[in-house]
Amino acid sequence: MLDYKLLQALAAVVEEGGFERAARMLGLSQSAVSQRIKLLESRVGAPVLLRAAPPTPTETGRKLLNHVQQVRLLERDLQREVPMDDEADVATRLRIALNADSLATWWAAAVADLCQAQNLLLELLVDDQDVGLRRMRAGEVAGCVCATEQPVAGARSLPLGAMRYLAVASPAFMARYFAEGVSHAALRRAPVIVFGPDDQLQHRFLAGCGFNETFPHHLCPSSEGFVRLIDAGLGWGLVPASQIRSELAAGRLQEVLPGNPVDVPLYWHYWRNGGRLLDALTRQLARTALQ
Repeated sequence: MLDYKLLQALAAVVEEGGFERAARMLGLSQSAVSQRIKLLESRVGAPVLLRAAPPTPTETGRKLLNHVQQVRLLERDLQREVPMDDEADVATRLRIALNADSLATWWAAAVADLCQAQNLLLELLVDDQDVGLRRMRAGEVAGCVCATEQPVAGARSLPLGAMRYLAVASPAFMARYFAEGVSHAALRRAPVIVFGPDDQLQHRFLAGCGFNETFPHHLCPSSEGFVRLIDAGLGWGLVPASQIRSELAAGRLQEVLPGNPVDVPLYWHYWRNGGRLLDALTRQLARTALQ
């Protein structure tokens, strides 16, 4: 049998991003947490953490973290059937990875009713939709919304539909850079707003236009800030159509190339043995996501 106090220490170090914060969360000394990690490594016969900043799990550590995520959810089901006095009113916390645009648009409305009905607290980790699955692979989260269809071992994926993106800019920006059309020469000069180093949407859009050169860009890791920079005329960028309906209707934003959207399919990934709560969340997302 695995010693779950040791696994709890491993999960805390990874989820809290360090030994000191993990110790505070567990109510232990930093030395005690370190000793638990060393004991776990001794028992499994392999390192479970890379002592970096922040600490990251090894392949063995990822397998143990995946196990911990599923055990937590299964224990919740058991507590409903065999209730314990000190656990009766404790809310369940679920760690979910999702892309910033989902968080800024459809996610809240899709999960609100379930969170209230199930006494569920969410801890949301924001990643680009093209790379969010690495959180699942690392055992850091119980579920993930991303653009990858193939699930990791031990998990399933559910198609949620496609999020439509439009390339937009302010009228002033359009007049300044694209007055004579969206030519390659104009694209070389016109600044782009990019969410982060992993964001390839703009590259995908430009490749569809036959443009594969470098371009000036701002980095803005915020969905709301992204739109504000475009609205202020600092650059053009790809934004979910559902996020900018009012701006387009009012003429504050214009499509750079009308009729050329980029559709990004999204998938919900969840552990196969995640218990009734994860199953309920999956059914909720199947009914309400991207609506």
